[in-house]
Amino acid sequence: MHNAITLIPVAGIGEVGVGDSLHDAVLTGLQALPEDQRLRDGDVLVVTQKIVSKAEGRIVAIDHHDPKAKKALVLSLSRRILRERGELLIVETEHGFVCANAGVDLSNVDEGTAALLPKDPDKSAWRLKNGLARSCGVNVGVLISDTFGRAWRNGVCDVAIGGAGIKPILDLRGTTDANGRTLEATEVCIVDELCAAAELVMGKATGVPVAIIRGCPSSWFGDGSVVGDVVRAPEGDLFR
Repeated sequence: MHNAITLIPVAGIGEVGVGDSLHDAVLTGLQALPEDQRLRDGDVLVVTQKIVSKAEGRIVAIDHHDPKAKKALVLSLSRRILRERGELLIVETEHGFVCANAGVDLSNVDEGTAALLPKDPDKSAWRLKNGLARSCGVNVGVLISDTFGRAWRNGVCDVAIGGAGIKPILDLRGTTDANGRTLEATEVCIVDELCAAAELVMGKATGVPVAIIRGCPSSWFGDGSVVGDVVRAPEGDLFR
């Protein structure tokens, strides 16, 4: 029997300001849920990068209409530029992520400001996971999600930039497919799939920055790092 996955949007969190407690904001939303939707052991909590960045003070002043200022900010957050077209920069961030404009985000922030990626998204996820264990008495996985474009495909998709308590990669190498053939190269990025699924109930402009995913197999839980396990090293990347 395959597991059924349930997605539960967590509304009612409200605006998260710079320096606010991320744990308290998320807890407020969780406590407003109906009893049968409250966080429980074995759930995965997906939290958007934007409220993590706001709570951690990763908001900077910038003139939205000054492309030179934006480029300077992007460069200050980048190890190197991989591609450049007009105002669009594809860069490798300080974390190792390859993405547009170093993740600098001008949407859903006050005019004249920009949101930057968290300094250490994995650590942010662990901090929230441990806080919820203390306040709610639950053992859950936590993922920090952000919206990335993808090479070779149109449209954006949410992916994981940080995680705690979830194995980032499901390694199926050595197992067999439905026809009994041995899989030799299949590794599934579970954390990206979970973040993409969660975005379906969070949306981009609905004010729902958190979602619960229920029904994940116990084998998906464990230790790992998004930066360490998901980001492909340059020596294994055919395009860097």
